[in-house]
Amino acid sequence: MKFFKNKEDKIILNAMVDKELIISPDTKRENRIPPGQKQIDEWPVLHAGKIPKTDLSDWKFKITGLVREEKEYTLKEFIKLSQVKVLSDIHCVTSWSKLDNIWQGISTSQLKEEIEILPAAKFVMIHAEGNFTTNLSLEDFFRKDVLFATHHNGKQLSRKHGYPLRLVVPHLYFWKSAKWVNGVEFIKEDTPGFWESNGYHMRGDPWKEERYSWQNR
Repeated sequence: MKFFKNKEDKIILNAMVDKELIISPDTKRENRIPPGQKQIDEWPVLHAGKIPKTDLSDWKFKITGLVREEKEYTLKEFIKLSQVKVLSDIHCVTSWSKLDNIWQGISTSQLKEEIEILPAAKFVMIHAEGNFTTNLSLEDFFRKDVLFATHHNGKQLSRKHGYPLRLVVPHLYFWKSAKWVNGVEFIKEDTPGFWESNGYHMRGDPWKEERYSWQNR
């Protein structure tokens, strides 16, 4: 008989045997902790400003910019899109890492089924509550393990961790995994978002320690 430390451990281990589970490549590294990081078990709450009070009756997810036709979804419509589960690690720019996270939500790749992206689009700007933004290349945005998460380790996301929708980009520092996401804008040029305009790196690869803007090339 298998014994578990807690209910969350059981959820994680059961998910790992799911044949449909998408496994983030970085979880297969021999050493899963990037340079300058330390492993922790808890999940700290970090963000700029206050937790937004989202009115779900008025919530919209918007796809805009360099697309053939812009689209808009209610929360009910968006979460009806095809869902995936992803196993990944978290690496925060403030130097902590949390391993073995199970996310559930809508793959960013699902957007390719919903809209036609124009050839000029090379990047996306992620939009979130409170006018927060963060930038990603299309290559980073459409990786197989990147998703708009609604659940973490079997539980619906809490407000403090991004409810109702959080982008999760496992291979980059966690500020790129924006909370309270409500839109994606397809753009031509790489444009800095909120943290990138305030001293953070334009990409944020934890394995290269791309933490700060002075490291941009």
